[in-house]
Amino acid sequence: MGDADATLAPRKKTVSAIGDRVFHGVTATSALIVLALIGGIAAALVVGAWPALTKFGPAFVTSMDWNPVTDEYGAAVAIFGTLASSALAMVIAVPVSFGIALFVTELAPVWMRQPISTAVELLAAIPSIIYGMWGLFVFAPFLSTYVQPWLSSALGDWPVVGYLFSGPPIGIGIFTAGMVLAIMIIPFITAVMRDTFEVVPGVLKESSYALGATTWEVARSVILPYTKTGVIGGIMLGLGRALGETMAVTFVIGNAHSIPGGLFYPGNSIAATLANEFTEATGEIYTSALIALGLVLFVITLIVLILARLLLLRLSAQEGQ
Repeated sequence: MGDADATLAPRKKTVSAIGDRVFHGVTATSALIVLALIGGIAAALVVGAWPALTKFGPAFVTSMDWNPVTDEYGAAVAIFGTLASSALAMVIAVPVSFGIALFVTELAPVWMRQPISTAVELLAAIPSIIYGMWGLFVFAPFLSTYVQPWLSSALGDWPVVGYLFSGPPIGIGIFTAGMVLAIMIIPFITAVMRDTFEVVPGVLKESSYALGATTWEVARSVILPYTKTGVIGGIMLGLGRALGETMAVTFVIGNAHSIPGGLFYPGNSIAATLANEFTEATGEIYTSALIALGLVLFVITLIVLILARLLLLRLSAQEGQ
């Protein structure tokens, strides 16, 4: 038996070494495939957008023109609508998501936590086109009848806020698009915040409560500092979803190719422009301009992800100090 064991041992090591090399090769190949896909998508966008970029140059990003008849195109209106609706969505979604996550992990009775978590997760499973149809036929009429007139009368005389909440209360526009986007991204941000809040050691929270801290003080002084990396990651996940959302925004943003004078005015976004016009694009420049819009959205998303990564690295470095 001793001789047999001595003979089998090198074979086992050889098989194990081969398995490790195969596993390493498979995982490395998977990572390279992801990088190759990103590079391929970027290259395809650049090639497709090149005719428009060479014709219009940097003015493509700053121009507000979009006229298929004269072949004059600019991305400024679509960029503004994308950023404005996404920013409004984040202003609404982040505090709501934080409140839901804090309630589920700290305040809700045990029997209530799972139903609320399940309901929030079900919101994430609803297709975006359903959100768009609901926003157009149900939510927009409600806003135009009850919410927008009240906001205009209550805030219309304020210096800056009044300008933001100006415009005809027709229901569709930047405001409605931002509200629908907020509802769509709340489940994603909430899920990440909830999971990060649950990993906070109980002894830290119990010690704070024992010293007389309130729930808000524990959340501000214990939970948020301990989970800030995960919280920021969840916020950036929601922002990325908002920037690229297509169908829901197309239904409710108004699809007017002009920079709105207020949140109640109709506007446009990059994704909505692509969805509305790509199938009808005729001519090389028209198609190339739409692909260039896709390239702009790709770059915006990439910049957001890079900034989020740099922020997380900075926070990690500060924690290490």
